Amino acid sequence: MFDKVHLRMVYLSSAMGIRESVSMNVAKKDLIGGLTVLVLVVVLFWSTFAWLVYNWLNNSYYSHGFLVPLISGFFLWRKREAFRAEERDPSNLGLLVLGISLAVYLVSQVWQAYHLSAFALIGLLAGFALYFLGERATRRIAFPLAFLLFMIPVPFMNRLSPALESLTARSSTWLVNLFGIPATNLGSQIQLQNSSFVVGAACSGLNSVVALATLVAIFIYVLEGSLRAKIILLAMAVPIALAANIFRVSSLLVIAHFFGAEVGMRYFHDYSSLVLFLLAFLLLILVGRLVGCSEIRRDI
Repeated sequence: MFDKVHLRMVYLSSAMGIRESVSMNVAKKDLIGGLTVLVLVVVLFWSTFAWLVYNWLNNSYYSHGFLVPLISGFFLWRKREAFRAEERDPSNLGLLVLGISLAVYLVSQVWQAYHLSAFALIGLLAGFALYFLGERATRRIAFPLAFLLFMIPVPFMNRLSPALESLTARSSTWLVNLFGIPATNLGSQIQLQNSSFVVGAACSGLNSVVALATLVAIFIYVLEGSLRAKIILLAMAVPIALAANIFRVSSLLVIAHFFGAEVGMRYFHDYSSLVLFLLAFLLLILVGRLVGCSEIRRDI
């Protein structure tokens, strides 16, 4: 009897040892494979990474770009169970996505269209996820991958600025007139009795639209709510950003009217960005509550 128990214990210990050994081998292969893929991606897309960093440093519309990969990485870490071996079901669909992404990459290199190359990078990551992890695991990490789109500067962004400059100038002039402050505007120029201002690209609200759209994407992901409610919340990102920016410029005009242009510009450079962000954030929370997106998900 003792010998049978002893043999059973030896068998179980051996089985556990084999299982741990297999798990360690799988983890080692995953690490080597992951590092290999990482090195290949960095070498292949080195010029794309350099272009992205240059734009994050010099393009005010995408100064938040450095944060996007960090936020995406955080959400990937939160979904790390998708990378476990028992969750995997590799899909050949990944090969198709990889092929399309590489084709887009080659075209982008011929045209020197780095924004296309950046899109191809995200497609390549999605293809690797499908091929090595499978469709179910890829769906779990779909948002962190898709969120990387917010780090890519799009080429037509500057073309939107003049129209928004004019809209901001007209709306701010109308708003201060409503409160009895005499002001006129011509195009993007606003004339007060004691000073004049020109609404430039930095004041157009485009920065706010891009930054708030990124913030809304995070809100939509982390908050509970129906698809309809989240679509409404996403659609409100642009109006909220523009309204907050108009309030920002209007507050500058009010301060300049009562205290002079110098005090107004000091407020604009030192405090107005904080005022804009807080107002937009509060409006976003209010809209979220109105449409039923107010509780944080527990499965992220």
